[in-house]
Amino acid sequence: MGSRGGSVRGMAVGLVASLLPVLAAKSVLAGASSSRLRLATTTSTENTGLLAAILPAFEKLFACKVQVIALGSGQAMAVARRGDADVVLTHAKPLEEEFMASGHGLERRMVMYNDFVVVGPPEDPARVSGARTAAEAFSRIARGRANFFSRGDSSGTHVKEREIWKAAGIEPQGSWYMEVGRGMGETLMMASEKRGYTLADRGTLLAFRGKVSLSVLLEGAPMLRNDYSVIAVNPELHPGVNYPCAKRFIEWIASRAGQKLIGDFGKEKFGLPLFHPAATPAASP
Repeated sequence: MGSRGGSVRGMAVGLVASLLPVLAAKSVLAGASSSRLRLATTTSTENTGLLAAILPAFEKLFACKVQVIALGSGQAMAVARRGDADVVLTHAKPLEEEFMASGHGLERRMVMYNDFVVVGPPEDPARVSGARTAAEAFSRIARGRANFFSRGDSSGTHVKEREIWKAAGIEPQGSWYMEVGRGMGETLMMASEKRGYTLADRGTLLAFRGKVSLSVLLEGAPMLRNDYSVIAVNPELHPGVNYPCAKRFIEWIASRAGQKLIGDFGKEKFGLPLFHPAATPAASP
């Protein structure tokens, strides 16, 4: 019995020893997963430099590395619907509300805003600068068949642009209306090169000043406010998402510290903030 017991104990020790590398590897992978946050967001938050300015503070505080997936808001939502993102930061209210209603989002907070502006060549052949509303500005562009560059990418900017055309009672089409399927920065560059008009978020426009020759022709109209919201992806629909880190990110970006970083961004370089803090309580699904 002593010999058999010793043999069994020896086999058990050997089995545990053989499993240790596997268990250690699983532990490392679990730690890596819990320390990574996949953020699907709109291109404007990256193009402006906002994320590069604020994310290091979050990463240091929570030891959670943020992987940025910068797309148009619609594309960012599509990534999240597949469970390939843990949290989204976008500026497309209709798409966000649909995302929440379908159960993909667990909580939603507005965290900041800036505004859209209608920009175009300084000579302004369509006389947009005389318009009082965004719809009137777009109507003047359509009547004059002036070149208009649309992002055409289901981004928050594209969604807002479509809202304005609808308000104007116009379905834009023809050689003067070009859907480029590019980000905001590239769309601004194309509009500048071709002496055309476009709708832009002010933050990206400021970040690209010096690179484009476009004038702000309409600003401050009620339809041009641009709200940004952060949403956690629902772990019940997508079990692989990192909800704990997503929740920490939402709480942090809506906190006094996160909001201050947002409000300070741009002041030193541009003399004014590119985004304004506007954190609100979480919305129910």
